Amino acid sequence: MSLREVAVTGIATTPFGKHLDRSLGSLASEAVAAALDDAGVGPGDVEQAVFSNAAEGVLTGQEMIRGQVALKGTGLAGIPILNTENACASGSAAAHLAWLAVASGQVDVAIAVGAEKLFHPDKQRSFFAIESGTDRSLTREGEDVEGGSVMMGAYAAGARAYAEAHGDVREALAAVAVKNRAYAADNPHAQFRTPITADDVEASRPVADPLRLLTCSPLTDGAAALVFTAAQPGDRVRVAVSTLVSYREGSSVVERAASEAYRRSGLGPTEIDAFQLHDACAFAELAQYEQVGIAEPGKGAAAVLEGRTGPGGDAPVNTDGGLLSRGHALGATGLAQLAELGRQLRGTAGARQVADPRHVLSVNSGGWMGGDYATSVATLLVGG
Repeated sequence: MSLREVAVTGIATTPFGKHLDRSLGSLASEAVAAALDDAGVGPGDVEQAVFSNAAEGVLTGQEMIRGQVALKGTGLAGIPILNTENACASGSAAAHLAWLAVASGQVDVAIAVGAEKLFHPDKQRSFFAIESGTDRSLTREGEDVEGGSVMMGAYAAGARAYAEAHGDVREALAAVAVKNRAYAADNPHAQFRTPITADDVEASRPVADPLRLLTCSPLTDGAAALVFTAAQPGDRVRVAVSTLVSYREGSSVVERAASEAYRRSGLGPTEIDAFQLHDACAFAELAQYEQVGIAEPGKGAAAVLEGRTGPGGDAPVNTDGGLLSRGHALGATGLAQLAELGRQLRGTAGARQVADPRHVLSVNSGGWMGGDYATSVATLLVGG
């Protein structure tokens, strides 16, 4: 099938953090208005919307028509609205569908919107909502974290296995957390912006060995939106390719999604100027260095310790602070990742700007099948 070229012409994120006084719809509306303004279009120009949310059904009982409800005050009422729920990869799945709608020629303008409110008076409800993105038919042995997240238990088990094979990872995990917080210090939309040190990481509360509080992503509220349009001369951010894969036993979904993006774009890892990776915890980021080709197997820890993934490195990762410091508002996360890469290509990322980026890659993954993510989306953007 022949696909036409698509540009990202509107980019918006709300501040991420605790928004107890805001509704999901108000966060979504803020992101939509800002993205449309950035694209220079009005609600009447949009022909399709894709709305992303992961946890609202569990936390509030609002199911089935979340997008129609959240977007009812945005001027988008009446157009086709699709709802995506794909765990932590919901936002990038929404972007994938909006891109496909424009690339296929079905519409000329589409918007992907992601919004999430994870803060709840009963924190256990929030953890339960996140756990609903795991395969509930599997046993939890070795994965449960008392009073906390099954996912962090699974990541911790992976980190211990990695350390047994390649050596202690605690220093590298701290380095990931410190790097991402340093980037977030220059991101006005990030949840946590105060710089931290390795000592701060070590002093933070243990979660599941070797993970500590500052190496785990926080609960977050927030929204993000992207406008996709048929590409025109002068567009500064274009979609080279978007690939979406699902769990298959015996293979890494992250590796498969990234490899397919490289294959279809004709680019390789060394040609990527900035990455956004799914750092639900510091070990997740480290492991993905190897899965997307930044580092050779067993060399992920060295990549961050040598400064390769930080400012001035050859493979900067999570320049907006990532999930660890920007925050992980499930349904908005994938879109926030792409928003950051769009700003990098535009040259508007301020103090965290990467020098002359041309090709950038986001990998956003979600859900858990007991040994790997349930799904992963890789989106490769190029500068115009």
